[in-house]
Amino acid sequence: MSNNRITQLFNIKYPMVQAGMVWNSGWRLASAASNSGILGLIGAGSMYPEVLRKHIQKCKKATDKPFGVNVPMLYPNLQEIMDIIVEEGVKIVFTSAGDPKTWTHWLKERGITVVHVVSSVKFALKAQEAGVDAVVAEGFEAGGHNGRDETTTLTLIPMVKEQIHIPLIAAGGIATGKAMLATMILGADGVQVGSRFVASEESSAHDAFKQLVVNAKEGDTQLTLKELAPVRLIKNKFYNDLQELYKKAPSAEELKTLLGRARAKKGMFEGNLEEGELEIGQIAGLIHDIKPVSKIVEDMMQEFEEAKRTLNHL
Repeated sequence: MSNNRITQLFNIKYPMVQAGMVWNSGWRLASAASNSGILGLIGAGSMYPEVLRKHIQKCKKATDKPFGVNVPMLYPNLQEIMDIIVEEGVKIVFTSAGDPKTWTHWLKERGITVVHVVSSVKFALKAQEAGVDAVVAEGFEAGGHNGRDETTTLTLIPMVKEQIHIPLIAAGGIATGKAMLATMILGADGVQVGSRFVASEESSAHDAFKQLVVNAKEGDTQLTLKELAPVRLIKNKFYNDLQELYKKAPSAEELKTLLGRARAKKGMFEGNLEEGELEIGQIAGLIHDIKPVSKIVEDMMQEFEEAKRTLNHL
């Protein structure tokens, strides 16, 4: 792995990134991921600026390995968040849900490695043009907020690879070593893993939500709210209420009213499985247990190496 573009870019052992997810990715998850030889990310999307600062400080105490912060650019206080990242000496930032041109230059001027998350070839090219160091190309099967084009990982990765020259990280539907190898055969330099780490001991998600992820079967998640910001979540009472509202051809305002505030926190962090927004990827159907992060990484890398050997024998 020593000549891998992702391990070199982040100075890590394995070409894997633990996704920065709202309400799941606090300092415990990020530091455990970094200590396991991959890149841990703190998810800033669910944190007030000062809360983020505390998580960064705790993460620095818990690991001497590289870690980063994921910043969805939909949020207010962006300047404050970016200033804290610089003040606390974080050297890697993943941006998502916004124009990479807005912050890439500012961050790079301050010596920070910038990665942007995209869901299409068009946005991958825009990110490259903006000067990012790498892109995460995330397929339609991923949990949480998603692209509008519904391009799956299997098709998105080779299409992006064909068009860009900077390092490419695959995301969406990757929870096993075999899936990691598959995306790398398709042209990815490494992978970003989200859902599998939700069902980890160190994830900050509520235990009831973790258990629901483990129990999820194929078909239990659905992409909805495309009129606002497409999001993949587990079907529950909130999802069913949405479907009822959709029958009336609602306006965006009516959808916003039903969505209300803090629904993701209610579901994933507080464990309200009826009324919460339970964001997870389709791959939840393949996640059968809650394990320590170190074990997840170890198992995935072992399966990755075994799958590689099998391929050599075909």
